[in-house]
Amino acid sequence: MKQSAIGIFDSGIGGLTVAHAIKKCLPNENLIYFGDTQHLPYGEKSEASINLFAKKITSFLIQKKCKAIIIACNSAASVALKTVKKVAKEIPVFNVIDPVISYVAEKYKNTEANIGIIGTKATIKSRNYEEKIKSLNSKIIVSSLQTPLLAPMIEEGFFNENISKAIINKYLSNKKLKNITGLILACTHYPLIQNEIINYYHIRNTNKKKIHVIDSAKIIAKYIAENIKNINKNNKSEYKFYVSNYTKSFEESAKLFFKENIFLEEKNLFND
Repeated sequence: MKQSAIGIFDSGIGGLTVAHAIKKCLPNENLIYFGDTQHLPYGEKSEASINLFAKKITSFLIQKKCKAIIIACNSAASVALKTVKKVAKEIPVFNVIDPVISYVAEKYKNTEANIGIIGTKATIKSRNYEEKIKSLNSKIIVSSLQTPLLAPMIEEGFFNENISKAIINKYLSNKKLKNITGLILACTHYPLIQNEIINYYHIRNTNKKKIHVIDSAKIIAKYIAENIKNINKNNKSEYKFYVSNYTKSFEESAKLFFKENIFLEEKNLFND
């Protein structure tokens, strides 16, 4: 099992930020990535649809003999975690929510912090972050905001320019996030606009209050590196990337997420 791959899936290319972070933490691990580009974004889909997509993708990763499965999508982790675990059976399943929650609860355990959360409609509507953080630290105030335009904006390559700045500014200026001390980027797409978010708070930091923007990809990768079994130490790693709907522009955008050239293979799991 040591040379079996770690399976990772997301609704699109956002999960590649997690895959890249895992690559840095576990450089000898083989990775298989599946991006369900046919159905992105999951944040706009029904719970029944997300569960169906997650079930099909998990079965595919099991067929590829993956030794662990990572749900690198906050929407899928919020809605379909039980489904994925049921399909995976004895294969360990990791998600992108619980490691971040544990990190936040520990970091702010002696404070009365106000933590902001931005994510898709499905993620925020599930209240997973809010309820789990409160269960670990009842003193933390949680302020959640749906930011449905961010993921498709990033998928289309609109970041680090005027369009993305305008949308980011509109969301972050929402009164729900007015008094936060930290911000969870509850979508694996969002690390690509992390610098823009940091710049927003830097420009508006009139009272010298620093907002801690939480890099979830690094937290998740570190957690998986510490908890996964059968780690490869001497293996020459291989990476395979699948999408349910291929476009050349998508492949180009994916390079930005994974930080190097990658080849995407189309694999439609949803016709039967």
